[in-house]
Amino acid sequence: MSDKSVLPPKFSDGPHGLGDPDDKSLRKVEIEVMIPKLMREKAKVEKCPKEVFDFEQCCKASSLLMVVKCRNQNSALKDCLSSWYQNDEFRQQCTEEYLKERSEFRRTGIKKAMRRA
Repeated sequence: MSDKSVLPPKFSDGPHGLGDPDDKSLRKVEIEVMIPKLMREKAKVEKCPKEVFDFEQCCKASSLLMVVKCRNQNSALKDCLSSWYQNDEFRQQCTEEYLKERSEFRRTGIKKAMRRA
């Protein structure tokens, strides 16, 4: 007895029924949600750690007044992150990393541990 799926074959094929590991096409949710999320995480940790640290320190020191007192640090952080979100090379790098992780998941059926920034 074969398992039937309402999904197209490229989403239900593969060794674990999770999709074709070699498929490089992206769904709309991956383009608009998953890859930008990966870009945000990587930019905070790898590209803008100084700005993130400065903003966090200001917020911890300012308590309830952080909205007023930390404007400069918040602006610096937004500027840094925005510049990386607009960078096509960085987007391509994150897309390739996402596809590699997705392919590995489809091949093994094992999810990669969630990253905590």
